[in-house]
Amino acid sequence: MGFVKEFKEFAFKGNVLDLAVGVIIGAAFGKIVSSLVEDVITPLILNPALKAAGAENIAKLTWNGVAYGNFLSAVISFLCIAMVLFWIIKLANKVNKKEAPAPAGPTEDQKLLTEIRDLLKSKNI
Repeated sequence: MGFVKEFKEFAFKGNVLDLAVGVIIGAAFGKIVSSLVEDVITPLILNPALKAAGAENIAKLTWNGVAYGNFLSAVISFLCIAMVLFWIIKLANKVNKKEAPAPAGPTEDQKLLTEIRDLLKSKNI
């Protein structure tokens, strides 16, 4: 029963649950970005290039038998995901940025030592 208890403690820690939620949200976000690239960006940006190449679908783009259309779509998708993640992390860092704490003043011992030093200086000892 020790193994089951240890596994239960591990599986239900906050970090594991946070990771699971992150993976699920990441998968959903990936679908959104894929749709954005395939359904919005690719037709808007690449339509002139696709028409010039004689292909209406990016997957049909080939050169000497090399189908580079899917690769081009994957590169565009990666760049979009990277840019959005950059913005999210930049925003999160801005929100979480904490001000540097003000330097602490001298302690009581330091104040006392400063007074003693000043007294000794004034009496030239």
